[in-house]
Order: sequence, then C-alpha cells, then structure tokens
Amino acid sequence: MRRTSVIALAAAAVLAPSLLGGCGLTSGSPMVDDVKPGSIGAGQPLKGADLTVTSKEFTEQLVLGQITGIALQAAGAKVLDRTGIQGSIGAREAVKSGDADLMYEYTGTAWITYQGNTEPIDDPHKQWQAVHDADLKNGITWLPPSALNNTYALAMNAANAKKYKTKTLSDVAALAKSDPKAVTLCVESEFASRNDGLPGMEKEYGMKIPASNITKMDSGIIYTQASKGTCTFGEVFTTDGRIKAMDLTVMEDDKHFFPNYNAAPEVNSKSLEKYPELQKILDPITKKLNNDVARELNARVDVEGEDPHSVAMDWMVSEGFVKKK
Repeated sequence: MRRTSVIALAAAAVLAPSLLGGCGLTSGSPMVDDVKPGSIGAGQPLKGADLTVTSKEFTEQLVLGQITGIALQAAGAKVLDRTGIQGSIGAREAVKSGDADLMYEYTGTAWITYQGNTEPIDDPHKQWQAVHDADLKNGITWLPPSALNNTYALAMNAANAKKYKTKTLSDVAALAKSDPKAVTLCVESEFASRNDGLPGMEKEYGMKIPASNITKMDSGIIYTQASKGTCTFGEVFTTDGRIKAMDLTVMEDDKHFFPNYNAAPEVNSKSLEKYPELQKILDPITKKLNNDVARELNARVDVEGEDPHSVAMDWMVSEGFVKKK
C-alpha cells in the first residue's frame, strides 16, 4: 500500500483534486473521547483549536491516526477524524493543501514516492533530515521521527529458525551457497522485480537464488506459507502484527540494504506555525513508537479483530500519555 508504482503515482498526482473530493476528505467525524492530559497536554495548550487528523487506510495508519487524535483532544483541541483515506496521495495532499493538519507518514515513502528520488539514504536520521528539508517548500514540516521502521524483511518460522540458525541476511546468503535447496522464498510479484526488493537484495548480499526456489503470491498468503514452512523465508513488512502472532523470526538487514520507512508526524507548516505546541505534544509519543510496539498494536487489530480506536486508546492510557475522565 505504500509502494505504488511511479507511473500510477504520477497519474494519481494529476488527479489529486478529484481524489480529494472523492476519498472522504469532504466529510469526517468529530472525535468525542472523554480524555484529559496525562504526561502530555498539561494545561491544555490546544484549547480552542480545531484540528483535522488524516491517515491512509491500512491498519498501522489507522492506529497512528487514532493515537494522534486522542493526544490532541487531551491537549484541549476539537478534532475532526478523517483517517482511512485510500492510497497515499489523498492523505498526503490533504496535509499539503491544509484540508488536514497532520498525519504520521513514512520517510522512505516521502523520499521516493512524493519527492521523486530513486536512491534511499542509508542512515535513518539523514533520510529523515533530507525529507524534512525537501518538504519545507511544499508547506509541510516533518517532526522528529520514531524508531518504527515499516520496511521489507525476510522471516521464517520457529522450526526453520532452529534448524538453520540464520539471524541476518548475510546468514541467508551463506546458507544459499552452502545448501542452495534450503533457501526457498515466498514473495510478492512487485518485490520480486523491484530494485529495492529481491534483485537488489541478491546483488547487495551476493545471493543467487534459482527461479525455481522463488514462489510469487499475494502478501497475505506469504505469512501463512512462511508460518507453515512451505517456503523457508517469506517477504514481510517489519511492523506487521502477523509476525508476532505467527511466531516468525525476522532476519536482520545487517548491510542496511532496504530503505528506511520510519514513521514521523508530517504537519501542514501553517498549522504548526499557528499551534507550535503540536511538537511538544507528539514528541513523547513518537519516541515510544518502535517495531515491537507496532507489531503488538497491529496484531490486536489484524489478528484479534479489535477496533483501531480502542487499541489506540488502551495504549495511550497504559503509557500514561492521557487519562480517561
């Protein structure tokens, strides 16, 4: 959902005005949570502010959007919930135009998809800084990033992890050389052809995996097949809740090949100028977000069937960020 083709994104950009009218941005629901400040929002510095929160439509984005809205309410703001916008372009354009005030976005998505670069920056902070600097001219200000990095990875089930003892992609490359039949992959078609996917990974790590060892399938099926051991390694996203639920072991990208997709708040610059308190409110939350937290929260929605808002509220209260009235 974050890695749409450049051609499709270019077309979507041309259609952005019509997308905004048809993706729910003309409507929204007021958030009406009975919350008060905990460790954030003391003195309710946003009292009297009317703010609109947006997000994309997949689980992690919905949860992050709800977390944001709850935080702003605790700080005194009236919040309009326009989360769940289909695709990346609609939510991005909403923040850019001022139809929405803020959202959590991913550094790699902005760098490659929105800003048109082809080569990611290896260092996560330098990647964020480059995105931050480039987006200022677009009227968007990026607040400091989280450790949450929703990027590509390979994962295997517990039995195979015990059998092969691979912990890193360098270990996988070594296994592919010593026992070629042991390394079978389940991947999406897009990952199999992208330079920042399988071909690039093979080149970076010196792997040569025969085509007969690679099976292409839909993303959701990959997790199930990797869990069953039908393929030794499955292509996953590092914050997906099914990793924890299915007890999959993620291989460390020890050469830092895959792009960084760190989540960070992106805010309409005029909104931030009007309400500079936004950074002080969101910074503590962002610092708590990492892959383990994301997997747990995502799993509660995707595996256990809970509502994203309830999951977000539970986490915000349990972390002491807000209190229920």
